[in-house]
Amino acid sequence: RKEFVDLYVNYVFNESIQKPFEDFMKGFLRGCPARKWEMFLPEQLQIVLQGHTKFDWRLLEKNVMYRQYKKLDPTIRNFWIVFHKLPEEKKKMFLAFLSGSDQIPGYGLEHFQFSIADPQAEDPDELYPWASTCSRILFLPR
Repeated sequence: RKEFVDLYVNYVFNESIQKPFEDFMKGFLRGCPARKWEMFLPEQLQIVLQGHTKFDWRLLEKNVMYRQYKKLDPTIRNFWIVFHKLPEEKKKMFLAFLSGSDQIPGYGLEHFQFSIADPQAEDPDELYPWASTCSRILFLPR
């Protein structure tokens, strides 16, 4: 039985995917030559390709720049109270809404900055929040 299980596991995890993996690796290495990736440790390469997967949301709050707002304005304080109560998945959805990606680039959250701006509408109750993903600006009506 042990030999059967060992052979089956080897087949499932190695032999059955060998051809698709070789095809993937060939295509990947055509666009990204292996010698360029050798300088990275596996963990570093994962961050370069995927971005960071762990977030310090308080650090995100510290890096915000405010336009037409001050840090202690009621709208801003309420925004952060609600934001920090959100589940992790919703916070990532907010990040995707703001920047176009739910991942933090490899340079890290300490360098990730965005702005919260007041659109200065005559009737802010008529507006929803919206974002400029290229500029990383969240337009948050009062």
